[in-house]
Amino acid sequence: YLISDLDIIQTFFRILTHHLHRFKCRFLILPKGRKIALTTIGVLTTGGAGLALMLQQSVKASDLELHPPSYPWSHNGLLSSLDHASIRRGYQVYKQVCSACHSMEYLAFRNLVGVSHTEAEVKTLAEEIEVVDGPDDTGEMFTRPGKLSDYFPKPYSNPEAARAANNGALPPDLSYIVSARHGGEDYVFSLLTGYCDPPAGVSVKEGLYYNPYFPGQAVGMAPPIYNEVLEYDDGTPATMSQVAKDVCTFLRWAAEPEHDQRKRMGLKILMGASILVPLVYYLKRHRWSVMKSRKIAYRPPK
Repeated sequence: YLISDLDIIQTFFRILTHHLHRFKCRFLILPKGRKIALTTIGVLTTGGAGLALMLQQSVKASDLELHPPSYPWSHNGLLSSLDHASIRRGYQVYKQVCSACHSMEYLAFRNLVGVSHTEAEVKTLAEEIEVVDGPDDTGEMFTRPGKLSDYFPKPYSNPEAARAANNGALPPDLSYIVSARHGGEDYVFSLLTGYCDPPAGVSVKEGLYYNPYFPGQAVGMAPPIYNEVLEYDDGTPATMSQVAKDVCTFLRWAAEPEHDQRKRMGLKILMGASILVPLVYYLKRHRWSVMKSRKIAYRPPK
């Protein structure tokens, strides 16, 4: 026979009422101190959940904001590694486009060795910059060519200079930007490729640019990339989507340089567990359980 939806709903509420009645009866027989403690925990939990919901609603952007879609990144698989050719191209994008405004103060030239460049190539890249060092034997500061241990140069000497050069907006450091933004590389990719004209009825202040993926939809950064914004050393066509994809892959590696090593370690653990788990199960089920459940009876001699 068929059970109607009404019967299912009535049965569900009947079971729920029964369990609530049992809980109420058990609660009433508890000592006074325990009742107060449980009530306090319930109030704090409910209040915390309500506060979290209010904060979530308050920081949620307006209806005009778009949430970034989930893109099929090649490194999202359980056993997939980062595209190191894309990391190399992404560094080129950062160097020629992004580094004019954004710093990466937690990344040193030596971090590129064995990942996207050879040691000789990285030494050449580092020597292209001038680093203020010192003091020397006479107590004076001096400049020298960069070396592997130096960190990426900052475009501005201090935050105030950065704000003054960008109409009051402070360009964020990109070292961990992928991990610091909800959506990760999906958000960064959508932001870079999402510039468009504002819809009818929406006005943007002078010096700002409309981007539906940015909270508030008005961003102080001009569209940084476009088709053929640069020429890749390996001859890859520098379309807007290709440039955005490469720099996002580079930023993912910068935020999580242990990405590939972590997945290799996980694969080793899975391979080891596939051997150890059956062995442990056999010992527990057929060896230890027999010893644990045996009964030793003492029979005194007559």
